[in-house]
Amino acid sequence: MRFYGREEQIEELRAGRSRAFEDHSRFTVVTGRRRIGKTTLVMKALGEQNTLYLFVARKNEALLCADFSEQINATLDTFVPPETNTFKSLFTFLFKLAEVQEYSLVIDEFQEFFNINSSFYSDLQNLWDRHRNKTKVNLVVCGSVYSLIHKIFRDKKEPLFGRADAYIQLTPFNIATLKAILCDMNPRYVPDDLLALYTITGAVPKYVELFFDSGSSNLKQMVNFMVREGSPFIDEGKNLLIEEFGKNYATYFSILSTLSSGVNTQSRIEDVLGGISIGGHLKRLVDDYGILERKIPLLAKKGTQAVRYQIRDNFIQFWFKYFDGNQSLVEIKNYPALRSLMISDFPSYSGRLLERYFVQKFAESYEFSNIGSWWETGKEHHDIDIVALYLESKSALAVEVKRQARKFQPETLHSRVQHLQEKVLQGYAVKEQCLSLEDM
Repeated sequence: MRFYGREEQIEELRAGRSRAFEDHSRFTVVTGRRRIGKTTLVMKALGEQNTLYLFVARKNEALLCADFSEQINATLDTFVPPETNTFKSLFTFLFKLAEVQEYSLVIDEFQEFFNINSSFYSDLQNLWDRHRNKTKVNLVVCGSVYSLIHKIFRDKKEPLFGRADAYIQLTPFNIATLKAILCDMNPRYVPDDLLALYTITGAVPKYVELFFDSGSSNLKQMVNFMVREGSPFIDEGKNLLIEEFGKNYATYFSILSTLSSGVNTQSRIEDVLGGISIGGHLKRLVDDYGILERKIPLLAKKGTQAVRYQIRDNFIQFWFKYFDGNQSLVEIKNYPALRSLMISDFPSYSGRLLERYFVQKFAESYEFSNIGSWWETGKEHHDIDIVALYLESKSALAVEVKRQARKFQPETLHSRVQHLQEKVLQGYAVKEQCLSLEDM
């Protein structure tokens, strides 16, 4: 699959390199979940010329330094002394070299230093502070473990706090890019194909690429490719999250599994899990790991108890719903039954993701100042799928999302909008609309 999108990020990375080479060293952090395309983006932006790429594998410090030395010698046409067998000595060598030679230094999986020798971050801080203004190195570090990267660069107690000149948070493809990719895959695609790609991959580049390269452009093809012997998708969710959570991942997985089934409030999740208290776990899933979103009704007062939770990542939600939720089928490799279940359940399951799709589409239009949903605890008949406030006028858009427009009942939405106006949108002109597959 060719390279798509990321124009703004490429421009920012290239501008950082120019400033580093013209003035003095620059430090850029590129982060985002695994499979999001961090390495591909950085190398696309910087190219291979004068770019030293170091991958931090989990191995002994001396062995890793030996690997790094080979790469440095080959890329920068220099010679690293054999006694350079610690991170501190090796990076001291690199900064000394940068006093006479300009280059980009890309360090991938930067958070892995924490597992090998965490004191390196203090050493790097010292080296950076001493050499930054007299060197011309474009330092770009990439990391995919959200909690560790956040701790390394955003925690005031950590040595590298405040050292980054730029912080690029890489997110999934936007809708326009996802449509362009699907059109290249199959120019005659239908809305259900787009919804399937969005629902399953969450527009995460690596998953989209896997489907693209396999020629899977509709639901049946995607499911057949995903659910088979040797599929990379079968253990993907577990592999993504265990490194974040560590050994004590069971409760987190139980929460995510429950959320994927449609249970979305703390009290109901606790009931499903046998009454255990999960307040701390939910807070960490939102604040420390960035895996959940805490949702409240649009314009709700601070401190409202009407809180719902949802999994941010479409793929993680899909994986917990079908792979983790049907572990018995996976264990005995009854892939035909799992494929059949996914396909038959898709119309029901994807309805919730269609709503998320339109929220994202609205956000990417830049027409609105606030986008959310409206509900009242215990009063489901007052729910409105999407409420969006326009930027420049006291007007709003209230949307009911249906897979099939023929199932829309305009009088029901009108009644709910009237209640919404009485509660929080007094004086607003509210346009009412139904959005369906055909509006994707």
